[in-house]
Amino acid sequence: MKKSSKQLVEEANRQIVTLPVAEAQELLGRPDTLFVDLREKGELRREGKLPGAVSTPRGLLEFWVDPESPYFNPVFEGDKKLVLFCAMGWRSALATKALKDMGFDDVCHIEGGFTAWRDAGAPVEASPETPAG
Repeated sequence: MKKSSKQLVEEANRQIVTLPVAEAQELLGRPDTLFVDLREKGELRREGKLPGAVSTPRGLLEFWVDPESPYFNPVFEGDKKLVLFCAMGWRSALATKALKDMGFDDVCHIEGGFTAWRDAGAPVEASPETPAG
């Protein structure tokens, strides 16, 4: 193996914008900003979600954001700032770099991911698939 996953994440982090949770919180709810949750369905059910975040499978992200792709998701239309996150900030670092490589200029991710967000006391709501109580 020429590069480890840790090395890939470190390289990505040197090339992308990483927002501390406090800065990301200031963007929550803004109409010009889209929060993109890259976590798996099981993670969403267990942990909850950020209010208003769009759940996008990490394996489909590049296809969902590409208007030329048959998998394009119209939620990505327009000129919005994209704030990506996963559980710890590793998948979102790689995904942010991939979107930058595709030509997205206004894309970043949350330092420490959902875990840091939750631990900072930032807003979290139950996933619609999560039973209440």
